Amino acid sequence: MRTLRPTMLRFLRPRSQLSTRSQHLLARTLFTQTSSTSAKALTADKLNPRLLEAQYAVRGELVLKSMEMKKDLESGNSTLPFKSIIACNIGNPQEVGQSPISFPRQVLALCTCPELLNNAAVINSMPSDVVARAQKYLKSVPSGTGAYSESKGIQVVRDEIATFITNRDGGIPANPDHIFITDGASPAVQMSLQAVIAHENVGIMIPIPQYPLYSAAIAMNGGNAVSYYLDEAADWGLSVSELQRSLDEARAKNVECRAIAIINPGNPTGQVMSRKEMEGVVQFCYDNGLVLMADEVYQENIWMKDQIFISFKKVLREMEMKGTIEAGETELLSFHSISKGFFGECGRRGGYVEFVNIEENTLEQMYKMASISLCSNLDGQLTMGLMVQPPVEGEPSYKQYIEEKTNILESLQRRANKIVNALNELEGVTCNTTQGALYAFPQIQLPQGAVDRASELGKPPDTYYCLELLEATGIVVVPGSGFGQVDGTWHFRTTILPQEENFDDVIERMTNFHQEFLAKHQ
Repeated sequence: MRTLRPTMLRFLRPRSQLSTRSQHLLARTLFTQTSSTSAKALTADKLNPRLLEAQYAVRGELVLKSMEMKKDLESGNSTLPFKSIIACNIGNPQEVGQSPISFPRQVLALCTCPELLNNAAVINSMPSDVVARAQKYLKSVPSGTGAYSESKGIQVVRDEIATFITNRDGGIPANPDHIFITDGASPAVQMSLQAVIAHENVGIMIPIPQYPLYSAAIAMNGGNAVSYYLDEAADWGLSVSELQRSLDEARAKNVECRAIAIINPGNPTGQVMSRKEMEGVVQFCYDNGLVLMADEVYQENIWMKDQIFISFKKVLREMEMKGTIEAGETELLSFHSISKGFFGECGRRGGYVEFVNIEENTLEQMYKMASISLCSNLDGQLTMGLMVQPPVEGEPSYKQYIEEKTNILESLQRRANKIVNALNELEGVTCNTTQGALYAFPQIQLPQGAVDRASELGKPPDTYYCLELLEATGIVVVPGSGFGQVDGTWHFRTTILPQEENFDDVIERMTNFHQEFLAKHQ
């Protein structure tokens, strides 16, 4: 039986009073040694053990419980002490009331149903730039959106993405042939990790706290999650000395680190990296031969007026031009998505990865991997093009587009400030400013009574707190233990996404619960 690695076990939280390591070694032993009495092949004891190792807290125990509660509320016979479930567990804007942007939906309607372009009444009701964009896309996909596209994505959309990247980065060019469109950013990350993790001794450096996609995908591919810690006392800052400590420890265990994941703006922590921090990361990757995996899906979500988003590609290329690092040597994978920002089109499943300084023979293998899935969905591909190349000034849709975009982003900024202020007013709670992204990640000081009760139930204290919050208020958040945290600290992640008209209710429910929880467990 293959032994679980401690670096993988770090993220697999206990469900009983056993230690994490003991719990999962026991689980693996039971799954390996128990002989199924069933003739079925797809039974729990016969599953891929890597699947058993993987954990994804964002849609874990609390979400399943909230779904049961939602059904109870819908039955009309509920005795729950609230009237609605508020999903603050995941960055899913439209689920909690955000309206779609009109322009992409109008173009998609025409692309999905091209015969509408022959209906004068429909065409006359649409802005002319909507009609023109739909005609442009349909010319590139004459078989329609129900047919497969090229495996790496429609050429015209990849061209639009390359233009967006070039403009974003001040003229630094992007090659559309090095851009692959995927079903959201997550499959692009998973595909990349699958390629990088060549054997079981490969390590991937990931932040703590981290988005659990990374630890889960690393476990599924049999690699080692190598932790580096963000500094909560410094607004979740990142230091090169911490990266070096993490790398040295991994090497001492004979783990071969090949890549590092950076999430900027941060998830779940909401920090925005400074240029100095980014230059330190690029230099670290150059010095140590690491692939830089830059998760940049929140680049539109910046809430501090004195901060701006800078892409890792821009920093990398400018360091190459200055001669700080050798040109073409540092490999970069950059990810983006239509699910975040202000589009919030999560269900459309659109994303991309740009490959920078990657050898052509490697790109050929990545193309082969993409081809195995044939292509990403066409609606998501087109929505990505519509996000990166929106209406421009002078076009009929421009005014409405800017109004919708501005309203969403300004509202999110107000909500980010409001939730952080409210959390910091709670006894025993501290929360760094949400500088970017869609989340707050407060630290909570729990009374010993709560810690003891959690131990009795076989749960981490933060999970117990979040379950109690759900049962009392209907608010779904994610325990910090699902993201990783410094030992002895407890956190939870909440989104800033509930609509403004409901936001005061969310804060009131949280505040009342927290006061009652402390009183109950003193």
